[in-house]
Amino acid sequence: MSAIYNRFLPLIPAGGTILDAGCGSGRDSRVFISKGYAVTAFDASPELVALARSINGVPASVATFTSFSSEQLYDGIWACASLLHLPRAQLVEAITGLAELLAPKGVFYLSFKRGVHERITGGRQFTDLTEEMFGELVARIQNLRIRYCWVTEDARTDRSDKWLNAILEVATNPATQQSDTLGT
Repeated sequence: MSAIYNRFLPLIPAGGTILDAGCGSGRDSRVFISKGYAVTAFDASPELVALARSINGVPASVATFTSFSSEQLYDGIWACASLLHLPRAQLVEAITGLAELLAPKGVFYLSFKRGVHERITGGRQFTDLTEEMFGELVARIQNLRIRYCWVTEDARTDRSDKWLNAILEVATNPATQQSDTLGT
């Protein structure tokens, strides 16, 4: 995860605010807090929120991508392997709603398993995306553009999955919604 943190965190001001959307056990929130960032975290799973609070000391709350609300604007939104649990048809609405919480120069990290499938595994929704599919999805979201998009190998040695990672930013000019860095 260090390489991904190293792409995301330099885009956030020192001591800035990060929303960990779909925080799971709080692993990433804990890292951000240890580096001096002000973190707000949520997850739809009460069990994972309890873990985030008890094991990682993260002040997390129970909410979904569409039910979470805040008066706060965030310098960064972190949605690591979390939005992939939504059906593809719900992604634009969820990303758009979260993006409304971005500060004017805010950035939004997202990751999905790389592929074309939607499936239910172990009772959980999984939605994969390719670079092309992701570009088409972002093109449907007003005021966001792709700053970076790249593929990584799964960090778990027992898995061969590839991950599509992206950092979105607020588009200051809607005509420049797509970045030149798709695939980098």
